Amino acid sequence: QVQLVESGGGLVQPGGSLRLSCAASLSISTYVMNWYRQAPGKQRDLVATITPNRATNYAESVKGRCTISRDDAKNTVYLQMDSLKPEDTAVYYCNARNLIWDYWGQGTQVTVSS
Repeated sequence: QVQLVESGGGLVQPGGSLRLSCAASLSISTYVMNWYRQAPGKQRDLVATITPNRATNYAESVKGRCTISRDDAKNTVYLQMDSLKPEDTAVYYCNARNLIWDYWGQGTQVTVSS
């Protein structure tokens, strides 16, 4: 059974930073890796994407504040989040996707509050 396990969430003050990690039980080298987030009462939105050749894309709301990266040798993807805002509060989900498969983690809570 494929598992994606997120970690690194928590409570942080506005302006602070967090680094989320997603450890996969499969080889991620051929997968597009994504971070999504879902705030209470809202839909799940795409935050950042990194392709197997390390092309990246970001939602406008996080552009310039977040950096997605991957370490295929460790089957892990990261999301560095800086200058966090209260509106970044959400459950953050890791996603691994290719033409055939689509896997999700259980999510990690990020709360930005003073």
